[in-house]
Amino acid sequence: MKIGILGSGDVGLKLADSFIENKHLVKIGSRNPNQEKLTEWMAKHDKAKVSSGTFAEAASFGELVLIATLWAGTADAIKMADPKNFGGKIVIDVTNPLDFSKGMPPRLAIGHTDSAGETIQRMLPDSKVVKAFNTVGNSHFMHPNFPGGPPTMFICGNDDEAKKTVIDDIFTKFGWETIDIGGIEGARLLEPLALLWITHYFRTGDGNHAFKLLRARK
Repeated sequence: MKIGILGSGDVGLKLADSFIENKHLVKIGSRNPNQEKLTEWMAKHDKAKVSSGTFAEAASFGELVLIATLWAGTADAIKMADPKNFGGKIVIDVTNPLDFSKGMPPRLAIGHTDSAGETIQRMLPDSKVVKAFNTVGNSHFMHPNFPGGPPTMFICGNDDEAKKTVIDDIFTKFGWETIDIGGIEGARLLEPLALLWITHYFRTGDGNHAFKLLRARK
């Protein structure tokens, strides 16, 4: 599958590594596709499997597109990519709407009555937005190895077939248990959950934690 990723930060590059390992073709979209960091990263991979381009080129390239930009730049990135390039596609929203204006740890810039996931779905009305990947550190996106077994990836979105594709073709192969919590308004829960992960990270200085839903024995 062709994967387009908007965002060339640590999250975007780690997602790209994971998809490449699963034999997908990846194009990273960035404001500066020729930046040194991207050039060095691409040199580590098979040139036939990875490329960089503008936001529009990455969105057009991807049969499935991931948005992994900082929240402050997400709206501009989508506009630069052109919403038409996302039409009819599954779009995985990896963003967290964080406000760093009061220092660390950050606060939510949007919360409880709206969410980043819903905002992106409104910006891309012809796309099937799935909220995912936002509640764990990027070092554990693929093959999350914890003593208590596979952690739980909570996802949400309005299109059931899109969520099934994300679960079957991505998270199962990446080694996750996945739970669908419903429509895209569920991002109002997942983004505060990400803030809980982030708060614990800042208190401990360690990103090796993840969430798991435990079930009582019947």
